[in-house]
Amino acid sequence: MSHDARLPKRGTFITLEGGEGVGKSTQVRYLVARLQARGIKAIPTREPGGSPGAEILRDILLSGMIKDLGPKAEAIIFAAARMDHIDHTIAPALAAGTWVICDRFADSTRAYQGALGGLDPGFLRALERVTVADTRPDLTLILDLPADVGLARAAQRRGAAEASDRFEGEGLAFHEALRKAYLAIAAAEPERCVVVDASQSEEEVAQAIWDTISHRLFDAEPAMQAEALHGA
Repeated sequence: MSHDARLPKRGTFITLEGGEGVGKSTQVRYLVARLQARGIKAIPTREPGGSPGAEILRDILLSGMIKDLGPKAEAIIFAAARMDHIDHTIAPALAAGTWVICDRFADSTRAYQGALGGLDPGFLRALERVTVADTRPDLTLILDLPADVGLARAAQRRGAAEASDRFEGEGLAFHEALRKAYLAIAAAEPERCVVVDASQSEEEVAQAIWDTISHRLFDAEPAMQAEALHGA
C-alpha cells in the first residue's frame, strides 16, 4: 500500500445559508447528528466565528460597532475572521477526513456586503482568492423563507429581553432584498447550491436536506446507499 493510500480521504464541506430566522443553526445540529449516527465524522461550525480569533471578530461585527465604516470595511473584517476560521478549524478538519457543516460562509459576504452593500463583485472575488482559495463548499444549502416570517422567527427565538444584532435590526426591505440576493446566488451556481423550502417543519426541512445530500454527495451503489442513508 502506498503512503498516499493510507491518508484519509478529504472531508466534505457543506454550508448552510439564508436570511435571518430561516433555521440554519438548528439544521446544522440535525445534520451533524444524523451524519454521526451513521458513522461519519462531522463537526458543526459557524460564521462569523468558528475559531478563537474569529469569535472575537464576531462580537465586533454583530455589535454594529463598525457599521459606520461601510460595507467594504465590514467585508474585510469578515474576510479576516474567515481566514482564521479556515486555518484553525475548517482546513484541519477536512484534511483529517472530517465533514464540516458550517452555518454561513462566503455567500453571506456576497449577499450582505455585496448585493446589499453595493460592493464591486471584483473586490469580493479578490477577497475570496486570498481568504477562501481552494477551501470552497462541496454543497451549499440555501434555506429560503419570506423575509417577514424569518424576522418574526428570529424575534421569537431572541426573546424580548435581548436586542437584535447588527443585521437582524435592519428593516423589512433590507431582508427582502437579502432573500433575492441568495436566490440569485443559487440560480448562478446550481451545481453547488440547492434551495430548500424553510417554511416547512424542522423535521421536513431536515429530511429535504438529507435527501439532497443523498442525491448529490453519496456515491455508493444504490443498494448500499439506501442502507447507509435510511438504515437505523
